This record gives sequence, structure tokens and C-alpha cells, in this order.
Amino acid sequence: MVGDLVELLEGSLIPADGTVVSADDFSVNESILTGESMPVYKLDPGDELSSGTQVTSGQAICRISAVGNATRLAEIGRSISSIDTEKSALQIQIGRLVRDMAVIGAVIFVAIWAIRFIRSGDLPGSLLGALTLAMSILPEEIPVAFTTFMALGAYRLMKQGIVVKRMQTVEALGSATVICTDKTGTLTENTMSLSGIFVLEGRKLITDFSVPDPTAIQVLYHAALASEINPFDPMEAELHRAYQAYAPTRRPAYDGLSMLLGYPLEGKPPMMTHVWKGDENQRIIAVKGAPEALIKASALASEDRAALLDAIDTFTTKGFRVLAVGRSGFQGDELPEQQQSLPFQTLGLVAFYDPPKSGMSQVIDAFYQAGVKVKILTGDSPVTTAYIARQIGLRGSEHTATGEQIMALDDNALLEQVGNITVFARMFPQAKLRVIRALKTKGEIVAMTGDGVNDGPALKAADIGIAMGRKGTEIARQASSLILLNDDLSGMVTAIESGRRIYINLRSAIRYIVTIHTPLILLVFLPLALSWVYPVIFDPVHIIFFELIMGPTCSVVYENDPAPTGLMQEKPRPVAARLFGIRELAVSLGKGMTIAAGLVVVYFAAVKAGQTEETTRAMIFTGMIAANMALTVTNRSGKGSMTDLFKKGNQLVLYALAITTLLTACIFLFPPIAGLFRLSTPDTGHFIFSIASGVGSVLIFEACLRLVRRLRGQSGPDGAHITH
Repeated sequence: MVGDLVELLEGSLIPADGTVVSADDFSVNESILTGESMPVYKLDPGDELSSGTQVTSGQAICRISAVGNATRLAEIGRSISSIDTEKSALQIQIGRLVRDMAVIGAVIFVAIWAIRFIRSGDLPGSLLGALTLAMSILPEEIPVAFTTFMALGAYRLMKQGIVVKRMQTVEALGSATVICTDKTGTLTENTMSLSGIFVLEGRKLITDFSVPDPTAIQVLYHAALASEINPFDPMEAELHRAYQAYAPTRRPAYDGLSMLLGYPLEGKPPMMTHVWKGDENQRIIAVKGAPEALIKASALASEDRAALLDAIDTFTTKGFRVLAVGRSGFQGDELPEQQQSLPFQTLGLVAFYDPPKSGMSQVIDAFYQAGVKVKILTGDSPVTTAYIARQIGLRGSEHTATGEQIMALDDNALLEQVGNITVFARMFPQAKLRVIRALKTKGEIVAMTGDGVNDGPALKAADIGIAMGRKGTEIARQASSLILLNDDLSGMVTAIESGRRIYINLRSAIRYIVTIHTPLILLVFLPLALSWVYPVIFDPVHIIFFELIMGPTCSVVYENDPAPTGLMQEKPRPVAARLFGIRELAVSLGKGMTIAAGLVVVYFAAVKAGQTEETTRAMIFTGMIAANMALTVTNRSGKGSMTDLFKKGNQLVLYALAITTLLTACIFLFPPIAGLFRLSTPDTGHFIFSIASGVGSVLIFEACLRLVRRLRGQSGPDGAHITH
């Protein structure tokens, strides 16, 4: 309840918002709210505490000020729920395409039904003919293909350790132009490693620990003695680990010692002191804390003070966390009440560093090669973040801004500057959200990675929100559309390539759908409209059979095509790029009309030879199947020779061709099925002529298209690779 007093111990989670009443060596990890990787000390009465944060050292009594929905954690959760999820540009385009073709199909259905009914007065026959035409027009395969591509893409990403929560995100990955990433735990190891020791005696700055220095070991010895015996604080744990690793005895610093007194972490800046007694009653007093505190409490020569300040500057400019270490030779019977009253001798400095993950430079370079800009949004300090940015090869790392600076800008100024800033430090939820929205307003497709509660609003607002699976908070995972199970940013490179591959293959599928529907529409419409000898070429049963073949081809088969070479060296496609533009439509319609022309030749050849309606229909049916099989192969890519299309590693193409051949053979070999389809098997010569006409119409168009492309020096059958 509000007003209650709560005791908080090392390692516990803070259950509600509150304020410090009293504290002893009390620090809190607030990274889920602020992104700051270092513990924050809360030593003074009135210091604020937040629900969900964790105590890293010491203990405290706090007074509860807010619980439940009134806490800061709940406020961030409410801000997430107020952000709407937007449809991707591809979803909108596919919706429009299907809607437009459905409207066209409905209009033609009514027109054909009316025309045929007026001519014949046969209501059922008129409805059947109009229905057949409408079935041939409706591109029901497009939404099926889109859903299949997204589902299979999500499955493939899952095998790579990436969980997809919203299907449309799979395709959006391929169009990402900016990745905004957290620093701690995403770019770095999220471990405090001892990275440097400065020994005042001899003024030695040591960063190579392969050959332990005796004076450096003494600094580590006193630093470990000034730490808790069983620490929760990661820096104190690292000090114990480092001493045992480098000391000749390989034993804990406190081995054989007993603690007489422990002065808590206190003061501004803070420091802490432990007094130990050895086996022979010798006294060891070890101290560590903020360098400013120990320098002030020590009697230092001006040269020593200058050397310490220079070493501190060297460490801090690299983003290291620095502690000063010392000892006291006090031998009096009564220890003073305040540790600052002890006569201290500064021994040196220890510096900690959260290093970049192995291979992170290569990951960043892969983003740049793919034309994706990288920005860091973190709660850490600008100095630390900029140093990490330089270490991993981030371009423009000198351009930094803090959360307060972002909030001080008006919308126009932010739009002008946000694209030039690479490092955003000391960021809080509202500032991160403004940056994401500004980038989207500039036309960027934004991917955002995060793990903390403070990342939630920005993750929800981004086009692609990416949460960490291991260290991510529940709020971050709920707000995101992707989850990296292994917290490995390199998975995003794989995800972007997968998104681009899916987009290219989806375009191939839609080209296939439009192309194969064109001869179907013409061969249903022309005989009816022009009153040919056999006005009904295809019945609904034929259209259904074609759909059974085309559905798996345009979805499963095309989705399985591997990515073309060099895909990740191309730029992201423009935001305004159309999935199916005028050029693609013209090529697809031209190809479909060529197939229709070849089958019209088959029709008139059959009529001229005096073939029956069933035989004529069988010849056109066979030609259509053959053309579809040829189109399945040639439509997959426009690069390389025809034989290269069989070397793309997609075995499903061969399976699709084999199954199509088997089903077609069953229709002609089993009379009941042939009767259902109203087909009569043609003789061998006409059968071969039909197949040659179907395949030949596709190959002739492809040859002409490749010739034109070679003359123009372009690639891609319809610009499929140019959009990147």
C-alpha cells in the first residue's frame, strides 16, 4: 500500500515505486527503464525508486509512493497500447490489386451473362459461362500466395532463432532502411570486464594481463578486499575473479582474513572501506570508490595527483567505468566513525569495460553493404556509446545527441537533424519514440531493437520492432513484431536477406498469376463474344483444375526459390516502389497474350482439321498445361541462361512439373475422368502439336524479351532486381 515501508535487500526486485528512507551501500540496476548499464547509487533520503528495477548492492528502507497502474512501469505500458499498428505498404498494394481485379471480374460477369442470355435465352447456360469467366479472372491465388510466403518465411526465420509475431513483418524486413539498436547486451557483451589497471607506483597503465605485474596484483588485492565477499554487483564480482586469476596463490583475497568492520558506500562522490584482521592480528584496511572521493581523502603529491587525473581521463574517454583503490596504515585502537577520517594512500585505478560482441564489426558492415543505416539509441552516456560505436565501425559516431536535446527540438528541427545523428545517448522512452516517428516521417522504414521497458513505445511505433529473447522484458516482447531468441544482432542480417528474397519471389509469383490468368480469360471470353464454332472452351471444372495446379506453384514452389547472388549488396527498395507496376503488368500481359495466341492457333487448326468439340477442347487444355509448365520454369528469374534456371537449388519445381504431368495423364487415361472434363484424347500428332504450341509460345516470348534486355543492357525480366 502507498505509505508502507519496505526493506530492500541485494538481488531483490523493487515491487513498487517509492523513495529512499535510509540506505547502506545501496545501488539499483535501472537498465529496463533507462537503458543505463551501470548501477545507480541511491544513498540519500528521497531518492526515487521504480517498480521492476533490481537491487545490485546493499540494502535500504523505502517508502511506497505508487503501486499497480500508478507506477512508471504501468505508464509506459499504457503508452504502448495507445500506439496503433500500421499495415505494410505491400499489404495495401496487394489489397488494392485483388479488389480491383475482383471489381473487374464482377462487371464482366454481369456483362457476359446479359449478352449470352439476350442471344440464347438460356439462363442456366448464360450463368455458367459468365461464372466460368469470373473464375478465370479472380486472382484468388494472390492472397493465398502472400499468406503462404509470410508463413513459410516465418518458419524459416524460426529455424534461425527468430520468432515472428506479426506475419507482415517478414516482408517488411527486406525494405528496412534504418536499424536503431540498443547498445548494452545487443552490441556489447553486457559483462563488466576488467580492462585496465593504473598503478600509481611507477605510474604504469596496464591493459595486457598476460604477464601479471606484482604491483598491479596489489591494486587488485585491495580492490577485492574493499568489495563484498559474495557480491551481486558485477564489478565487485569481476574484481574477485580477476584477483584469483592473476594472483600466484589463485585463492580469494580474503582467504585467512576476518572482517572487523565494513564502512558502507557513502558520501558524494561515494566510497567504501573494509577493515580486515589477519592470522597474526595484522590489520588491513582497503578502500575503493569514486576517484574524486579517494583523491580528496588521500595525501598526494601534485605530480601523483596529475598522473591520476591523466589516467582517469584516458580511461573515461574510452567509455570505461573507473574506480580508485587505496589502503590505510591506520593502527589506532579506535577506528573513526567516518571512513573519510582515515589516512588513505591511493594505490591506483581499476577500469571496467563492456566490450563489443565478437564479430559485431562484420555485422555492422553487412548492414552498410545492404544499404541499411545503423543508429544507436541507448540510455548510456554519450562518451561510452561513441567509443563503442567507433570500436564496431559505426559511421558518423561523432554525431551524437542526448534525450534532453531531442526533446528540446521542435518537429521541423528534429526532422532536419535526425538523419545526420548516429549516436543517441541518455535516451528515455519519449525521446526514443520521437526519434522513431521522425525517421518514419522522413520516409525511412525503421527497424528497432530493444530489451527494456523503456524501449516498449519505440518498438511498437517502429515498422519492425525487434525484442531480445534472453534478456528482453515481457513488455518489450509484447510490443515487438520479432524476437531474437539468442539476442544476436547478426540474425537481423539473415532476416533482411530473407525479407528481400521473399519480396522478389512474391513478385515472380504475381507475375506468374497475371500471366497465366490472361490466356484463361481470353480463351473463355473470345469464343463467347465472337460466337466461335465451339463457344465454350473451358468449363468451371477446367478452371478448378488449373487453380489446383497454379495455387501450389505460385505459393510453395516460388517461395522456395533461393535468393539471387548479390542480393545483400543492393540498396533497399524505395518506399514508394510498386509491387506490380506498369512495366511488370505490360510484360505479364504480353506473355499471357502470346500464350493465348499460340492456343488460338491450336483451336483453329483443330477446327480446320474437323476435330470434335471434345478433341478441340482437349488440345487447348493440353497446350495450356504445357504452357503453364514452361512458364513455371522461365518465370522464376531473368538472369542467366535457361539451363541456369534448373540449377537454382529448388527441387520443388521438378516435383511440381512431375505432379502436373501425372495428373494430366490421369485425366486422359481414365475415361470417367475424361468424361467429367468433356475431353476426348487427340491423336499423337495433334497432341504433340498442342504441347509444342504451348511451350513454344512461352519460349518465343522469353527469347524476344531476353534479346530486348540484352540490347538495353538491363537485367531482370521485368525489373524484379532493379527495385533494390
